[in-house]
Amino acid sequence: MPRVLLWLLLAVLQSTSRAGVLRTEDQNYEPACQLDDSLLREIRGYRTVVEKIFHEIVRGRFAGKTWGSLAELTDTFGPRMAGTEQLEKAIDYSIERMRQDGLENVHTEDAPVPHWVRGYESAVLVEPFLKKLPILGLGTSVGTPEGGISAYAVVVESFEELEALPMETVEGRIVVFVPEWVNYGVTGQYRREGASAAAKKGAVAALIRSVTPFSIGSPHTGVQAYEAGVTKIPVASITVEDAEMLLRKYRRGETLKLHLVMEDYNLDPFVSRNAIGELVGTVYSNTSVVVVSGHLDSWDVGVGAMDDAGGVMISWKALTYLKAMGLRPRRTIRAILWTGEEQGTWGGKQYYEDHREHQEDEFNFFFESDSGTFNPIGYEFVGNEQAGCIFEEIVKLMAPLNITNFRTTSGAGPDISYWIDDGFPAATFMHENDRYFWFHHTEGDSMLVENSENLDKCTAIWAAAAYVVADLSVPIPRSLSRRTGRNTTESFSSDI
Repeated sequence: MPRVLLWLLLAVLQSTSRAGVLRTEDQNYEPACQLDDSLLREIRGYRTVVEKIFHEIVRGRFAGKTWGSLAELTDTFGPRMAGTEQLEKAIDYSIERMRQDGLENVHTEDAPVPHWVRGYESAVLVEPFLKKLPILGLGTSVGTPEGGISAYAVVVESFEELEALPMETVEGRIVVFVPEWVNYGVTGQYRREGASAAAKKGAVAALIRSVTPFSIGSPHTGVQAYEAGVTKIPVASITVEDAEMLLRKYRRGETLKLHLVMEDYNLDPFVSRNAIGELVGTVYSNTSVVVVSGHLDSWDVGVGAMDDAGGVMISWKALTYLKAMGLRPRRTIRAILWTGEEQGTWGGKQYYEDHREHQEDEFNFFFESDSGTFNPIGYEFVGNEQAGCIFEEIVKLMAPLNITNFRTTSGAGPDISYWIDDGFPAATFMHENDRYFWFHHTEGDSMLVENSENLDKCTAIWAAAAYVVADLSVPIPRSLSRRTGRNTTESFSSDI
């Protein structure tokens, strides 16, 4: 399973089950480890500077500016799919504007990305009556033959139901998958794996119920993955309304005939770029770096305001505002605007490969925002117990904005998951994003989803947490590496 999809599955299952430990300041919680009194005093000593950050970003001179910058980015470049001129121009723009903001060591680093092109797409129910079916081809899908495909439909609700059908029932048909919504990880399996599952039974194409709990007639796109050695067939998403209508009619025994045209195609990989800017540390410039990040690419529908230009902008502007306030921590804070996330964390993977040799010296902590920038309520954290105790104390500093929830989790972002697997501590938002998948990968991902006040609060706690982590006299300790089992835990000390 591609890394981004595995991370999403883990994250959504975590969120659904509430398996993490949720803590707030007003609960009686005794941490598993006790921090040294001097370290506790040090962390609590940041209250004044955190309050200054909050005031300036939420109520002061920077209030509303993050939303304005986000609107300018999305209005200027629109959707920014990997391999497109729009994404590359957005990267150039980001580099130029980060330099204008006074960020340091601003540059790009190359990363190869897939280059899939959406062409003309059409689906029509032709029997028992005519009805246009809005569709969106899924990323990496092949196109239909010239003239399209006309075939009868087989409608199923699960992989198990499909597998139980005789080959002759499916051969030459279009399989329509209508799974129930459970969560993004579980229901998303049909989008990711549906084409190959149908092809194994002899289907000529597949249509997938959009992966969303709610719909107003909009299909949701996303990446899919062909299984090696299995015939590649066209695959697209359809709306929840149409999927359930087809299921009802099929269950009644009606014969359904569809005509599908998809002029989508894949080109050779394209060299894109991660965009990077820094607030260089006063003591450690290129060691023990704290990374804040989001991905600049999006799908080719909507404008990717929520997914994930908002995460990009809070990471970038956190550094801009800290510098403007004269706040420069001991360690460097590095903003990374990832490329190629939507089709498989290509930017994150390449950056990891390029930096892994010296990562133990280069990095300390990773932040990623990739689930929207809605009203924040706290932080989710990945790391060992010692690191968790430190970060939980830092989260308590967010009390002036009443954003003090803390929960341990298994993942904090798809692009940074490579470093998490190597034992580095990481964090991401907890926020009120229950409607995130209503707009996810649709034309509805627009600036209307973004609220200026919420975006200010996200920027404020992003900047505050990153600043404190980067300025502490001790590094946040690492965990056991998931890859090798090698113990990389660091003890608390006064030296980095």
